[in-house]
Amino acid sequence: MTQDTTPHGGSTTGFGSPAPSDRNSLSVGSNGPLLLHDVHLVEQLAHFNRENVPERRPHAKGSGAFGVFETTQDVSRYTKAALFQKGASTDLLLRFSTVAGELGSPDTWRDVRGFALKFYTSEGNYDLVGNNTPVFFLRDPMKFPHFIRSQKRLPDSGLRDNNMQWDFWTLNPESAHQVTYVMGDRGLPRSWRHMNGYGSHTYMWVNAAGEKFFVKYHFHTDQGMEFLTNAEAAEVAGEDADYHRRDLYEAIERGEHPSWTLKVQVMPYDDAKSYRFNPFDLTKVWPHGDYPLIEVGRLTLDRNPENFFGQIEQAAFSPGNTVPGIGLSPDKMLLARSFAYNDAQRNRIGTNFVQLPVNKPRVPVNSYQFDGQMSYEHSGAAPVYAPNSYERGWSDGPGNPEEAWEVDGELVRSAYQLHAEDDDFGQAGTMVREVFDDAQRDRLVDQVAGSLLGGVRSPVLERAFDYWKSIDAEVGKRIEEKVREGSGDAVQGMGDA
Repeated sequence: MTQDTTPHGGSTTGFGSPAPSDRNSLSVGSNGPLLLHDVHLVEQLAHFNRENVPERRPHAKGSGAFGVFETTQDVSRYTKAALFQKGASTDLLLRFSTVAGELGSPDTWRDVRGFALKFYTSEGNYDLVGNNTPVFFLRDPMKFPHFIRSQKRLPDSGLRDNNMQWDFWTLNPESAHQVTYVMGDRGLPRSWRHMNGYGSHTYMWVNAAGEKFFVKYHFHTDQGMEFLTNAEAAEVAGEDADYHRRDLYEAIERGEHPSWTLKVQVMPYDDAKSYRFNPFDLTKVWPHGDYPLIEVGRLTLDRNPENFFGQIEQAAFSPGNTVPGIGLSPDKMLLARSFAYNDAQRNRIGTNFVQLPVNKPRVPVNSYQFDGQMSYEHSGAAPVYAPNSYERGWSDGPGNPEEAWEVDGELVRSAYQLHAEDDDFGQAGTMVREVFDDAQRDRLVDQVAGSLLGGVRSPVLERAFDYWKSIDAEVGKRIEEKVREGSGDAVQGMGDA
């Protein structure tokens, strides 16, 4: 009896014709050699060899879900962006990730978590690419490739290395604020559902009257912030490397739809010139006493991806993708990312990555970008140049765009001009002394001491002691004592499970 080889109607080739067999290759006799003209076999193997796209350099390991953002409050006095008008409902994709780990790394390594949003707005896609902390390690993008390499692997052994990480951090003291966050509780969120998200950078909002404001985004988890201990994180890493991915997926499947409340800090445009901290320095926060949080709306995740590769791995984000009423700021890291992110996607998933369904805007597109690898959308026989004398529209906007700022000065390679209270360690010290409680300070001391005991050696070790004493003298002293005595607990460092 011949077995049915076409269950459920059978499969097809990638070109749509019936596939001859998904079970057996074409050969000369049952035991003979395979044949090159078995086109279906060749196509299967050739495609398999190309199934993976290069992983993201940072933020490689992650997952996400789809949902909706609902604007519940009136913030029209600050922005004319359609998605932030009261009553607006906007579909979105939110991707979570770790920063340093590769695709196969455990979700529960100590690290910063990515919080990348793509809003499919009525005015085009708006991407808000941030983290679970309101600051970052650097303020100048020239250092970014070096920073990422210091968190990855040694060139000879291919191993992660605490000494390399601390060498970079202590030679760049602007990292102190973010390192304090990562070495504290927020470095180990219990789940993606139980952590906040931040735009981190300073952005610009413009209202219908053309008035400009600088803003910072805060997404506060409605589930409450919860964290893992080092012991719990290590245990989970060994038992379920995809713990955070699984938690999000299964929660949504159960109908437990996680949500976050969006609040913003708004700074009048002219305040930026004389504010006590440089408002565009990504290593700084704006104290809430100076600029209180203003509620905007709620983000809810209610739909899992149907295909992980097509909808999560091929998702492409860039903070340079803005919409009317939202612009960039003089934040140097933001300005560099506005180029680098889309350029990374062109390398990772192709020239026309924006035509992929997960990245495609939900509004009509009339772009003069054309051809290139994997071009699907096209303009037909319409002119491919602008201006033109025919019916294809083209743009010629005003010479003074709304989402802009004035600047005047010589071309220099220089750090930001210091504002009244700018320094590298001040805000980190304030967090340790005034935000952390005694238990959090104890855990911070244990965590840092354990990380320094994990292979950090002179002269980096001595610089690390000075680094922490500059953040807080007492905490720094306790860290040094623990390390000198060799009594620090065997806790996990960045990337150690």
